[in-house]
Amino acid sequence: MSLVGTYRLKYYIHASHAVRWNDGIGEAHSHSWEITLEFQSTNDEMIVFEDIEALLGDIFSVYSGAFLNEIEPFNAINPTLENVGKEFFKLVEKQIKPIYAKLIRLEVGESPMRFYYVTREEMSDAIEK
Repeated sequence: MSLVGTYRLKYYIHASHAVRWNDGIGEAHSHSWEITLEFQSTNDEMIVFEDIEALLGDIFSVYSGAFLNEIEPFNAINPTLENVGKEFFKLVEKQIKPIYAKLIRLEVGESPMRFYYVTREEMSDAIEK
């Protein structure tokens, strides 16, 4: 059995949102969103932290200090914890591919006690078997 290494980085975004409900929109409120990313190299080379940190910083800076409901894609979809996690996963996954990195897992929390994890389905299927 071979060893597999995984990198882990953590980011914080201070942003507000308001959840859309069937009977209207909830009250706007702020969070210090905690985002933890786990990724691997796709070419067996070391990933330079500065390279991936620069990419991730560019991605997350758009949302920092913002009202999520007014920023794509959350102006069209509900900015729930679950949707924030899934959308950030897709965005990060696409952006880090050119530097030979594969996103394994993204964890997003809106408080110290509320977190949501996102992985690719094929990974979940492999874990269940």
